[in-house]
Amino acid sequence: MTGLPNTSAFDLDRAHVLHPWANFGPFETEGSLVITRGQGAKLWDAEGREYFDAVGGMWCTNIGLGRREMADAIAEQAERLAFSNTFVDMTNDPSARLAGKLAELAPGDLNRVHFTTGGSTAVDTAVRVVSYYHHARGNPDKTDIVARENSYHGSTYLTQSVGKRNGDRIEEFRYKTDGIHHLSCPNPYRRPDWMSEAQFCDHLIAEFEALIAKVGADRIGGFIAEPIQASGGIIIPPEGYLRRMWEVCQRHDILFIADEVVTAFGRIGHWFASLSEFGVQPDMITSAKGLTSGYLPLGALILSDRIWAAMATGGHRWFTTGLTYSGHPVSCAAGLKNIEIMEREGLLENTTKVGTYFQSRLKALETLPLVGNVRGRGLMLCVESVANQTTKELLPDWVNESKRISNVAESLGLIVRPIGHLNVMSPPLIITESDVDFIAETLETAIRRVTDDLTREGIRLG
Repeated sequence: MTGLPNTSAFDLDRAHVLHPWANFGPFETEGSLVITRGQGAKLWDAEGREYFDAVGGMWCTNIGLGRREMADAIAEQAERLAFSNTFVDMTNDPSARLAGKLAELAPGDLNRVHFTTGGSTAVDTAVRVVSYYHHARGNPDKTDIVARENSYHGSTYLTQSVGKRNGDRIEEFRYKTDGIHHLSCPNPYRRPDWMSEAQFCDHLIAEFEALIAKVGADRIGGFIAEPIQASGGIIIPPEGYLRRMWEVCQRHDILFIADEVVTAFGRIGHWFASLSEFGVQPDMITSAKGLTSGYLPLGALILSDRIWAAMATGGHRWFTTGLTYSGHPVSCAAGLKNIEIMEREGLLENTTKVGTYFQSRLKALETLPLVGNVRGRGLMLCVESVANQTTKELLPDWVNESKRISNVAESLGLIVRPIGHLNVMSPPLIITESDVDFIAETLETAIRRVTDDLTREGIRLG
């Protein structure tokens, strides 16, 4: 009988758990790495092996693991009020206080907060608000959403349809296609060879304008963008791109949704990146992950007073969406304590300081023949592998070099995240320059070992 105390977590997991993004063959053969403890930026597995978590959990362990004051705040709130219904006209103290704090930190008039269970449900709600807002203003057909290729916005049916990352689109699932449009990915590294970055930016803006002309501004209600496309490969758009896309939205009465599930709460040195880093005042911001530093699930959609006013005009409408755990008091208490710690310890400033070193230290990996591009901002970074640095040609998918690199790095005590031909990092905001040195040196060793293995296997690098 499974589930007995002497049954290992490894065996129970392999026998019973369907993992997110499960790769069935390797999982059934190899099982999972069982993590049993975390402290700061380090993890320990069931065998006692230590790892430096350069992935930050899943872009989220911003203040680091094992914080006693976080555990105390969670426990105290659970004892005082473990749950409270927030539907219609009920609330609780942590939910109200966290909403007020988010309104204080968010740019411009983003003063209204709808709490969700995570990033996917925050984005799902934002897309629905687009329709609600325009309908309330007398434009019921203005419901279409524009996103970008290679974007990731969540894993609900609606948000995975809005996002369009290559590895997420599989034949076994169906996706919503009507009313959703995708523009080119604003990846300067993969722009046409004959285009300058400025010309590439002009091309992207013209593409958006052409789509609006084709579909009709009377039908397009919202544009959604990660300021930096995270899971899509740390795509930092051309200079001025986001601001110019926002200006197009302004001209055509299209709501600009900034998906800051990753970039908010210090990941690149700001509470929110849209205005501070890119000069864009969004109509809505979606957030999660760093909001509680992963200690408890929580997401938030932050919307403007203007949107609220339009939806509330007349006082006769119902906003018929929400979740049982919206504004969960224990999660919101965790969010408040998390922000308090970040402010007190100056973690945004640390991100800026150490992030600059992180970017420069790992940029040196571009001297290795397997590395085509190292890119990032703050404490998010991506190493893209190529077969040829000049042509930027990728290796065949079956080579699986990014997983090979992550496997070697793991054996050396470093966790990085393989995605396609990329190795992605988003370490906790508490890291030091000596931590960065360890990441850089270990990752270089892993890349060199994999390069040697590929050469022995007859796989040619340009």
